[in-house]
Amino acid sequence: LSSTFFLYLLVNFLLLPHLTFDIIGGEKVPRKSMLYMVSVQNKSGHICGGFLITEDFVVTAAHCDNEYPTHVVLGNHNLNKGQKISINKNSTQLSDIVKIIRLPTAKINLKENEVCKVAGWGIMENGTLTNILRVVDVPVINKKVCKKQYSVINIRLPANVICAGGYPTHKGFCQGDSGGPLVCAGLAVGIVSFNKGKCNYPKAPNVYTDISKYLLWINAILKNPNSYL
Repeated sequence: LSSTFFLYLLVNFLLLPHLTFDIIGGEKVPRKSMLYMVSVQNKSGHICGGFLITEDFVVTAAHCDNEYPTHVVLGNHNLNKGQKISINKNSTQLSDIVKIIRLPTAKINLKENEVCKVAGWGIMENGTLTNILRVVDVPVINKKVCKKQYSVINIRLPANVICAGGYPTHKGFCQGDSGGPLVCAGLAVGIVSFNKGKCNYPKAPNVYTDISKYLLWINAILKNPNSYL
C-alpha cells in the first residue's frame, strides 16, 4: 500500500456561496451497503461527506478544505464506531467493511427521471444531527429544466453539473454532506454541490458536479499523485 492516504480534492467549480448539505426524506443505510462512504472531519467532527475510489484516495468537494480537515472516518455507518485515518499519512485496507466505488469510464448519459441515490450524515427534517448514515432516492432532472428553475431566481447554473432531487420533490441533501457522491447504477457520477432555499422545500433542484467531465484529471492524479499533492 502507498504511504500516503489521500484526501485531495475534486475541484468544485461553483459560483454560489459554499454550503454543506445532508439528507432530507431519507432512511438509514443498511449495514453492508454503501461501504465506500467517508466522513471528512476536522478536530470538531464531521464537516463533509466523501467516497473512497482507491485504497489511497477519497474524493470530496474542494471547498471542504476551507474547514481544515485533519482525518477521515470510514468502515462504519455509525461515525462513533468507524476507523479514523489521518489525511496524507496512511492508506486504508479494503475489507468486508471498507469498499471502493467505481467512477464512470466515459461521458455519462443519464435519463430524465432515472433514480439515483445520495447519502450522508447530518441534519434531518426535524433539525437534529445524526451519526448514522442516511440515504435517499433522487430522480435525475433534465438540464434545461434545471437551468430554467435557477434562472427564475437569478442564478446562472454552472457548467459540468448534474441535477437530481430537490425541487419539485421534498427529497435531497441538506446541511452536512457536501462532497458526497451521487450514485447511479452503482457508479459515483456526481459530487454534492449546492441547492437553493430551505432543504425541506428547495426552490430549485439539487446540483452535483459531473465527475465524468474530470476523468482525465482524476486519472492523472491517481497515476502520479506526487505530481499533484
